[in-house]
Amino acid sequence: MVEIKTDAALEAMREAGRVVAHALAAVREAADVGVGLKELDGVARDVLEKAGARSPFLGYQPSFAPVPFPAVICASVNDAVVHGIPGDYRLRDGDLLSVDCGAMLDGWAGDAAISFTVGTARPADVALIEATGRALEAGIAAAVTGNRIGDISHAIGAVARAGRYGMPADFGGHGIGRRMHEEPDVPNRGRPRRGFPLRHGLVLAIEPMLMAGGRDGHRTDTDGWTLRTADGSRAAHIEHTVAVTEDGPRILTLP
Repeated sequence: MVEIKTDAALEAMREAGRVVAHALAAVREAADVGVGLKELDGVARDVLEKAGARSPFLGYQPSFAPVPFPAVICASVNDAVVHGIPGDYRLRDGDLLSVDCGAMLDGWAGDAAISFTVGTARPADVALIEATGRALEAGIAAAVTGNRIGDISHAIGAVARAGRYGMPADFGGHGIGRRMHEEPDVPNRGRPRRGFPLRHGLVLAIEPMLMAGGRDGHRTDTDGWTLRTADGSRAAHIEHTVAVTEDGPRILTLP
């Protein structure tokens, strides 16, 4: 069932989203050549703890996962698209890092992701990240009353395909509120004027994932979590929690 949030709930979700934004900013500031992914997870944990929030990622185990997720961030490096587990890997010059983070505060969830390069950036990585950002912007712009989920999906997919980027099938955004994952699903491709109608109070996590190789194929690591491009090309993932309002889209995961 799709839950439509009250204006008071949107304000509460804005506070959860602010915590997520601060955690992601802290992780980005700490990320550098030689820094371990576990260290970055610790940075995010500190932000959540100081805010009085908890992580919806830590201990989360959906049906596809063989084990609960062991961290508060997903840290996906280079060809990892999403769901990377922060392990012993230390960042290297030129790495492309995608970080996904969530927070539960006073019973409400926020969820967002960023992608950035570490050290010397490859021009192709910069272009990939910029295209992913544009896809997110297009999806957010379509999140207006009177539209449908398919309008968001179509807007994201149009940017990806125009840049000849791939997108992993069956992975996309979702509703969010009292839980991190709620109905409806928000695919990163679709037909306009199809799907659930958008109305004031609907809150969505919109999250394009673009793959540089142009193909949609992907594989899952033996950890059961980390999703990688099938061709070994690099990937980027950017996400915001967005409320549909009568005044237009409202991004809830800004600082």
